[in-house]
Amino acid sequence: MIVMPSRCLLILSLLAVQGFAVDRGKFRTCDQTSFCRRHRGKGSAALYKYSLMKDSIHFHLPSEAGSDKEGGEGAGGEAEDSSLWKSLSTRILGSKGDSPIDPYVRGPPPTLTGMLVNTAPQTSTGTKEELQWSVHAMADGLVRMRITEVYGENNKPYESARVTYDELILIEEKLEPAKHAQWIRADSDEEHKKLLQKVVPADESIDNYTALQYGDAKNVNNMLLLVRLAPFSVYLYREDDLSVGPILTVNTQDLMHFELRRLKDQEEGAPAEEEEKPAEVKEEKKHEKEIVGYWEDGLAIYADGTREEKVVIVEDQSHHRKLTESDLDREGMWDEKFSSHHDSKPHGPMSVGMGVSFPNSNYLFGLPEHASSTVLKDTQGEGAHYKEPYRLYNLDVFEYELDETMALYGHVPLIVSHSKTTGTAGFFWFNPTETYVDVNQEDSNSKSTHWISESGIVDMFLLPGSTPKDLYRQYSKITGTTPLPPMFSLGYHQCRWNYKDEKDVYFVHENFEELDYPYDVLWLDIEHTNGKRYFTWDKNLFPNPKPMQERLWSQGRRMVTIIDPHIFRDDNYHIHKEATSKGLYIKDKEGKKDYDGWCWPGSSSYLDFTQDKVRSWWADQFSYSRYEGSTPSLFTWNDMNEPSVFNGPEVSMQKDLLNLNGEEHREWHNLYGMLFHKATGMGQVRRNKDEDVRPFVLSRAFFAGSQRYGAIWTGDNLSDWSHLVASNPMLLSLNVAALSFVGADVGGFFGNPDAELMTRWMQAGAYQPFFRGHAHHDAKRREPWMFGEETMRRLRNSAMARYALLPMWYTVFNEAGVTGMPVMRTMWMEYPQTEELFAVDDQYLIGSDLLVRPVTAAGATDAIVHFPTKDTWYDIDTSMAVSQAGAEAGVKTLTVASSIDKIPVYQRGGSIIPRKLRLRRSAYMMKTDPYSLYIALDPSQEATGTLYMDDEETFGHEKRAEYAEAAFKVSGGSIINTVTVGSGWESSVGDMKADRMIERIVIMGVDAPPKSIKCDGTPIEFEYDSVVKVLVLRKPAVSALADFEIKLE
Repeated sequence: MIVMPSRCLLILSLLAVQGFAVDRGKFRTCDQTSFCRRHRGKGSAALYKYSLMKDSIHFHLPSEAGSDKEGGEGAGGEAEDSSLWKSLSTRILGSKGDSPIDPYVRGPPPTLTGMLVNTAPQTSTGTKEELQWSVHAMADGLVRMRITEVYGENNKPYESARVTYDELILIEEKLEPAKHAQWIRADSDEEHKKLLQKVVPADESIDNYTALQYGDAKNVNNMLLLVRLAPFSVYLYREDDLSVGPILTVNTQDLMHFELRRLKDQEEGAPAEEEEKPAEVKEEKKHEKEIVGYWEDGLAIYADGTREEKVVIVEDQSHHRKLTESDLDREGMWDEKFSSHHDSKPHGPMSVGMGVSFPNSNYLFGLPEHASSTVLKDTQGEGAHYKEPYRLYNLDVFEYELDETMALYGHVPLIVSHSKTTGTAGFFWFNPTETYVDVNQEDSNSKSTHWISESGIVDMFLLPGSTPKDLYRQYSKITGTTPLPPMFSLGYHQCRWNYKDEKDVYFVHENFEELDYPYDVLWLDIEHTNGKRYFTWDKNLFPNPKPMQERLWSQGRRMVTIIDPHIFRDDNYHIHKEATSKGLYIKDKEGKKDYDGWCWPGSSSYLDFTQDKVRSWWADQFSYSRYEGSTPSLFTWNDMNEPSVFNGPEVSMQKDLLNLNGEEHREWHNLYGMLFHKATGMGQVRRNKDEDVRPFVLSRAFFAGSQRYGAIWTGDNLSDWSHLVASNPMLLSLNVAALSFVGADVGGFFGNPDAELMTRWMQAGAYQPFFRGHAHHDAKRREPWMFGEETMRRLRNSAMARYALLPMWYTVFNEAGVTGMPVMRTMWMEYPQTEELFAVDDQYLIGSDLLVRPVTAAGATDAIVHFPTKDTWYDIDTSMAVSQAGAEAGVKTLTVASSIDKIPVYQRGGSIIPRKLRLRRSAYMMKTDPYSLYIALDPSQEATGTLYMDDEETFGHEKRAEYAEAAFKVSGGSIINTVTVGSGWESSVGDMKADRMIERIVIMGVDAPPKSIKCDGTPIEFEYDSVVKVLVLRKPAVSALADFEIKLE
C-alpha cells in the first residue's frame, strides 16, 4: 500500500473560515500571461524544432577548457579549423585572452560546445534561428548546460549577452571542472563505440548521437551524457548502472523554445489590438471617491474611510484567440495589460522553455513555495490534480488558500526526483524570471515537467545523486549551505503585530519570567517605528529603546525589530534623503525618475539591492551610530520583500522598471527578496567590532541560495486546523529545496485559535526548525497565559521539550552547514528504498534520528504513525520501544495514543541524542548546563551519535577553528566518547571541560541490567527499570569535551 500525502489537506481547506480567501482577480493565471499561454503544452511546438549541428561540436580538455585549444582524449585528434568553430570559440570562450562576449557567466568553462539550429519550417521570427550550446562537466557528477543566443553578431538585437546573475547566486569556488572528460562519437575507438551502442536505441543510428563521459578521475564516478543531434535531446546516465537507463532526460518531448530578441518593426503585421474584456473582468473603472492609500490586498482606501470592494472574477477564456499549432500567438508579445496595469515590454518576447523528464520515477518534490503537498501533483494529463501549472513568481498573496499552485512569497526552481530504481536525482533551472512548471505523468513509470520562463536563458544544472546525501552535497556546491545559526535563534520567539509600547513589552516579558516559561526573543512589528520609517522608534511609545533591550538582555533575552525594503518618500527622513542623493533607488521604465509605489508608510521608493554599492550602503545603516536605539542584542525581521507594492500589478512592481544597470525588473524579480535578506545580514555582521558575531535575519521572500542568509517563514497563515495540516508539507518542501531554517507562525497569523488548536500548534512548532508565535493586530491576545492555567502548562511543556533538545538541533544544523542535508527531512531521505513512505508528509524526521508526527485534527486522541521497520523506534517520553526492527524496507503502521498532552515523537534505535534538562529562561542561560545522553539501542545493542559544541554566537568556529565534536558510540558493552577539537580550542579545552559535563546517561532497550558500571575504574551509580528496559547512569563524572570509556560489566 502506498501512503498518500496530506489526505485531509483539500478537505480541511474547504472547511476553512468563511471569508478567508485570496482575491484571485489580483493575480494572473497562465492563460492571462502571454508567454505561458503561448508555450504551454505544445502550443508553440511547431515553431521550434532544434538540431545540434554535428560539425559545430567541439571538445575542450578539462585542463585547457577556456583556452583556445580543443581536441584531446577521445576527440579524434585535432579539431578542424573551421570558420564556424572560430566564430563559436570567440563567442563562447573568448579569443586571445580577451574577455568572453558573455560577461555574466561564472564557473568552470565548457567541456563541449556547439550550435543549435531551429529547423522548423516556420519560426517565430520568420528567419533562421541559431543558438549557442555549451556543456560544463563538473566534479562530483554535476553537469551544467547553457543555451543562449549567438552573441556578438553586429547589428543584431542580440549583439550583447542577455543578463544573467551567476555572481549573485552561484558558489563559484565550489564549482570545479571534472578532472576526467572524454568525448565519444561514432568514429571513436571500439571500446567507446561499444559504450555508445549500449545506450543508443537499437532502431537508431549512432551517427545521430554523441556523448560525453566525465568523472572525478578516469573510471571513477563516471557519468555519461548522451546527446541526440536531431531532434536535439539529452540523456544523463550513471555509467556504473547503464542498465537502469537514464536518470534524467532533456527535451525528449520537443518542448524546448527560445524566443530570440527581435526588432518590433520586423514583426509581420501590427500587434493585435486589445480585445474588449468581458464586463466581469473590467477593472479600469474610474473611482469617483478620492483614493488616499492602499491596503496589503491591493484594494484602495478612500478619503471617507471606506475601502474598495473585492471584485469576484469570472474567468472567461474565450476572449483569447484560438490558434492552430503552427500559428503564433502575438497577443501580449510587445505590450501586455493585466487589470489596470500596463507592461510596455520594450524588448518584446524573450521567453525560454524546456521539457525535462525523470524516467522510472513517479515521485517529484520541490518547487517551493506553494500551499500544497510535498510530492508534486500533476497539472496536465488525464486525471491531473491541478489545472494551473506551478507558478514561480515572488508575491505578497493576502489570505492565501490551500491546495493551490498559485505563487507565494518565495521560490526555488529545483525539482528532486526519487525512486527505488533510479535513486535520487535533481534538476535546477537557473532562471530568476517568472516561471511556470507543468508536471505530467509521462507514462506509468515516469514523470515529465515543462519549464516556461518569461526571459533569461536556458541554464540548467543536472544533479545525478544517487543518494539523498549525494544530491544535497552536489546542490550545495551550486547555491551553498545553511550556516550555523546562533543558538538563541533556535529557541522560542514571541511576536505580535504589535506590542503596543515599552510597558506592553515589559508586561509580556515579566509574565514569561513569572511563569518560568522559556523564550529567547521578543519581536516588534511596524508600529514601533516613527510612522513606518525604518531604523527609527516612535518616541511616544518607545522612548527608551536601549534600556528596554538591555533589560531583556540582562535576563538572557534578545529583541527583533522589523525592517522592510520600502522607504517612505519623506525628505526629512534621513534614510530616504541619503538614498535619493546617492541615487540608490530603482528607476521608472525610462530610467530617469525614482520609482514611487505604495506600501505601509504610503508613497515609497525601493532600493536597488541588485547592486553591490546599495547592499553595502544598506549594511552601513545597521551601525549602532546610525541605527539609533539599537544594541548588540537587537536583530532583524525582513518582511514585504517580494517586493510588495500595494498599488502595483499583482501587488508588486511593474516588470518594466529598471535597476541602476538599466536591467528590467522582470529579469531579477525573484532575486530581490534574497538580496535584501543578504544585505541586512551583512549589516548585522558589520556593526560589531571584528565582524565576529553571527547575524539572525528572518525573511519572507526567498530564492535559491537564500539558505546562506538566515531564516524563512511561510507568511500570513490562518488560525485554522487546515493551515496547521498544511504547515508540515510546506516546510518539508522548503527543506527539499535546501532551505532548512524555516517555520510557520504558531497559532496562525489571522484569526483566533482556541486552546486546543494553540496547544497542538505549539507542539508542532516545537519540532520545526524556526519556532515563533505570531498574530495579526486584529487577533485576540494569545500569549501562553491567555488560555488558562491548564493550557499554559501544556504550552510551556512544549517549549521545554524544544529547549531540552537544543543540543540536538544545534548539532543537526551544523551537519546541514557541512553536508547540505536538510534539517527537517522527508521520510524517503533516510529510507530511500521504502516506497510506502515516499509520499508521506504528515510526519518527518529531524536529522536522521527523531521521528515527529504532529497531531493536526480537532478532538484527536490518537494518531497514525508509519514506522520504518529497518529500525527500532522508542517513544521519547516513556523511553519504551513501540516498534521493533524487522524488514529492511518495510513499514509498520500503528495507531498511537496522543491525548492533548502528547505529540508522538520517537527516537531511532541505534542513535544517541544529547539533551539539557534543567529549566532555564533562555538558551543563553543554558550555555554551561550539563548534558544528558539518551541512547537508543539497535537490535545489536549498539548506537552512535554526535554532539557539536562551540561558543554558540560568534564566527570563532569558522575563523579560528574554535569548536569541538564529541562522537559517542555504544559497542561491546562500552560507552565510548572520542572528541575532535578544533585548533582554536586545543590550548583551552582543559579549562572548558567543567562547563560541558554529562550528568546523566539514559539507555533504552537494555534487556538485562549490568552487574557494575565503571569509568577508569571508578564505579558509577545506576538504576534499571525492567518494565521499560531502561538503564539510567547518574553522575558519571565525565565531560563531553574529554575522551572516555564507560564499561558496562
